[in-house]
Amino acid sequence: MRFEFATATRVFFGAGAMSQAGPLAREMGRRTLLVTGRNAARAQPLLAALRDQQITASTFPVGGEPEVRVVEAAVAAAKRDGCDFVISFGGGSVIDAGKAIAAMLANEGELLDYLEVIGRGKSLSRASAPLMAIPTTAGTGSEVTRNAVLASAAHGIKVSLRSHLMLPSIAIVDPQLTCDLPPAITASTGLDALTQLIEPFVSVRANPMTDALCREGIRRVGRSLRRAFADGRDAEAREDMSLASLWGGMALANAGLGAVHGFAGPIGGMFPAPHGQVCAALLPHVMAMNLRAFRQRQPTSEILGRYEEVARLFTANPTATADDGVESVRGLVAALGIPGLAAYGVTWAHVKELVEKAAKASSMKGNPIALAPEELAQILEQAIGLT
Repeated sequence: MRFEFATATRVFFGAGAMSQAGPLAREMGRRTLLVTGRNAARAQPLLAALRDQQITASTFPVGGEPEVRVVEAAVAAAKRDGCDFVISFGGGSVIDAGKAIAAMLANEGELLDYLEVIGRGKSLSRASAPLMAIPTTAGTGSEVTRNAVLASAAHGIKVSLRSHLMLPSIAIVDPQLTCDLPPAITASTGLDALTQLIEPFVSVRANPMTDALCREGIRRVGRSLRRAFADGRDAEAREDMSLASLWGGMALANAGLGAVHGFAGPIGGMFPAPHGQVCAALLPHVMAMNLRAFRQRQPTSEILGRYEEVARLFTANPTATADDGVESVRGLVAALGIPGLAAYGVTWAHVKELVEKAAKASSMKGNPIALAPEELAQILEQAIGLT
């Protein structure tokens, strides 16, 4: 048995962990580019903590999912202001932007030199500039992953900048930062976390370390996502979801993903659809199709047992079957108000193109069984709401 496991250099977790941001930033440099979400006012306490440490901060807001041109503008701003490190304070998109910015601060050339699919796909040669990642949602686990997902409006696609050299220097995960999230964001990010625990657990690259993280993470989502959705101030539920998100990021970074994320990239590139909601709309249908494919083509596969374990962890029912797991996930998606993909403009006319793009996506390589084009089309039709 051989495997690699890599994550952020230092991870600080717990209620109140944000209090360490200023002193830790002092160890990283004296001038930072602070990447925030659209509402930069949320970062005011962090800016005050940086001032207390005599750190100069240039603020760069990222509204929505990061685009190539936005990252290029941020890199130019960081170089202009002489920034020697980066802090990302926000959701997964903000942290992905920060990882790309930090990478390009340390590497020569332009962003397209290093992007997959639309660029030249070169490997980064130098470690990124120091990066502190502080998530304010619980879903993506981006604070411990080695890639940044970027949108290219010109190409109508999302692509990745990917390298082990992009792992953040410091991740600060404070569940208290998620307590004010609206229920809809709690739902979509929480279901993203669940997806990023289930897919690595059944991935062709699963290993004992990621298995341990996924098992515990699935159990915590099963007991706490509904609670966090119903009461954002439920401290125990928020802690569970922040841990699940963190572990999902570690798992996907080391074991890969599957068909849900194989579809999510092309859909996100073509439609204004939030990543977490896309994953949620797809997840039960991908689970059901994988089960059907294994029963038809590989009925003795141990993956069937893994899906049964997912069901028992998620439902806390020791006799649950794999099909019970699918139905439990389907029920949760409905209970949290996740719409079908038709809500974002995806129609029957888009199925063929999306299937072709998804089949080529890097995430699809981790799916536990190769799905035929007609199987992928059926998943998509069900997620759209056509069948």
